[in-house]
Amino acid sequence: MKKIGIILTAASVLMVSALAGCGKKDAENGAAATASPAASTAASVAASPTPAASKAPTFKIGMVTDVGGVNDKSFNQSAWEGLQKLKADTGAEVKYLQSKGDTDYQPNLNTFVKDNYSITWGIGFIIGDAMKLVANANPNAKLAIIDSVVEAPNVKSVTFAEHEGSFLTGVVAGLMTQTGKVGFVGGVDIVVIKRFEAGFKAGVAAANPNAKVSVNYTGAFDKPDIGKAAAATMYNDGVDIIFHASGGTGTGVFNEATDRIKAGKKVWVIGVDKDQSVEFGNDVTLTSMMKYVDRAVYDVSKTLIDKGTFDTTPVVLGLKDNGVGLPAANPNVPADVLKKVEEYKAKIISGEIKVPEK
Repeated sequence: MKKIGIILTAASVLMVSALAGCGKKDAENGAAATASPAASTAASVAASPTPAASKAPTFKIGMVTDVGGVNDKSFNQSAWEGLQKLKADTGAEVKYLQSKGDTDYQPNLNTFVKDNYSITWGIGFIIGDAMKLVANANPNAKLAIIDSVVEAPNVKSVTFAEHEGSFLTGVVAGLMTQTGKVGFVGGVDIVVIKRFEAGFKAGVAAANPNAKVSVNYTGAFDKPDIGKAAAATMYNDGVDIIFHASGGTGTGVFNEATDRIKAGKKVWVIGVDKDQSVEFGNDVTLTSMMKYVDRAVYDVSKTLIDKGTFDTTPVVLGLKDNGVGLPAANPNVPADVLKKVEEYKAKIISGEIKVPEK
């Protein structure tokens, strides 16, 4: 793995000519927030350039969500927050199209490509096949994807070492469980989520070899009711800490834990992708496995604007790149546990510990 600052600076995109499409695009910019393909199921958001920015070439960055949606309180939302910051900092036009199913991915990607967006992001491993088709059919388009490697000369692939960050959450769970039983709730059983599971289980085993880890794949990233049922089963079995990697389905895990806390039973959830205590509160969130999708999307897109070249070398961001890890603040994790976490982190970065990916 390479340093994130160095890697992301290398990615860039050719600037859009100010005169070639200005007359046509001015009209489109005004309607960008409502335009969407027939296959797209949710609203898109756009920002018109400021008066000062309108005198310069306008950069347009598009983003296609997976089925979790832009408000999944997870990695789609994190990616969108990165683009909103990009808009605030540069005046670039940013817009998302939300996908409700697999059939939406290719049409949504094509919408941005046909509208000559400077770069089009696909958020999620599951979009990989659709992006490959779009990239091959549009060799001059510039695309980027999170959580998948798409082998095409016009696609920037950004993946993360989720297993490394998840190992640290496993250490926390292993040292803090009161019952000796912890759980993992996954979304769809795919390579990315298996990395979360593998790292978590390895961390638990390292910190507490006697602890038992229960695993449940819900088969969905957008079904809170299924997540709630999965959590209920685990908590009923004596599990007191659940780590979820299930997108919007994880909302149900938090809801179940919150209900039990209100009833007087102390259980915890470990969040994913973002610091989920911000959304669900510190009463229920033990810690979170941070995956800095917002930084990656921002930095790659910003470099596209600044540099004028497009480096499609795939990157993998782990602990040593600050691509994954725990939140800066962990009010529910005791100092002695955090000290152990730092010890394990140093060993992973040095190579002394190699965390399994599956």
